[in-house]
Amino acid sequence: MSLPDIFIRTLRERGDGGHATPSLTPQLLGPLAVVVLLAIAAWKPQWITAFDPEAVNPDIIFMPPDTIHWFGTDELGRDLFSRVVYGTSTSLGIGIGATVIAAAGGILLGTLAACAPNTIKLLLLRLIDILLAFPEILLALLVIAVFGRGPSNTMLAVGLSGIASYARLVRSQVLQVRLSGYVEHAVTLGEPPWTIIVKHILPNTCRPLLILATIGVGGSVLSASALSFLGLGVVPPAPEWGALLASGRNFLDVAPWTSILPATVVAISVISIILLARRLRHLLSSGEGP
Repeated sequence: MSLPDIFIRTLRERGDGGHATPSLTPQLLGPLAVVVLLAIAAWKPQWITAFDPEAVNPDIIFMPPDTIHWFGTDELGRDLFSRVVYGTSTSLGIGIGATVIAAAGGILLGTLAACAPNTIKLLLLRLIDILLAFPEILLALLVIAVFGRGPSNTMLAVGLSGIASYARLVRSQVLQVRLSGYVEHAVTLGEPPWTIIVKHILPNTCRPLLILATIGVGGSVLSASALSFLGLGVVPPAPEWGALLASGRNFLDVAPWTSILPATVVAISVISIILLARRLRHLLSSGEGP
């Protein structure tokens, strides 16, 4: 099923008698609206807020949320809502970039672990097992310790730490696809092994990989925020969700909104992305057209 078909099925489903019935339930409309808002905030944050996220105003330090400053202000009098909105592009950019790195590395490692000669295959399988034995956040911390802080290094750390999960999925899918009739037919016709892998095997492993990658964006955003919260990710004063949480935790007793509201945005964003990924999994698993 093509991506346009998936989009169409997201908007409607077959009902009784073959008539199209709306499938945009409130449970789906909420996450979809959140993801659309995140996309707008990352692309054109000035459409959502008119405040400069770096503008300092000592006269309104720790102002609670009101009709002008929706999320209140921080310890320097900066509008917190603007900093959350402008931080969306950084957080989502890191999450998407890390997912691309993890998926690309997983495709390469998983394909080699399924198709390489036995000696190399065993080594790669042990490598995947070792990587899976460690929590992803610990592997990310190790990469940060080697390469240092910053958005690019955070994206690299989160991406490298997630490769093993994608590699395990890709390997299992490749092993299944290798037994299919069209692959055996290509082997019989004498096509080169790498041609068979690129032309026949990899395109047919994309469905579950697409679902895992969609879920992985939410997980990557959360991991990147955790690193920044620990002071190992994006360097302040750059507006980034995890960095905002780290800054606000020092003032929970006098201005709890400086941490609670950004934390709420992170939680809602990650949950919404995962819920949409589950919907995508349902559409792909049905395997039917609209």
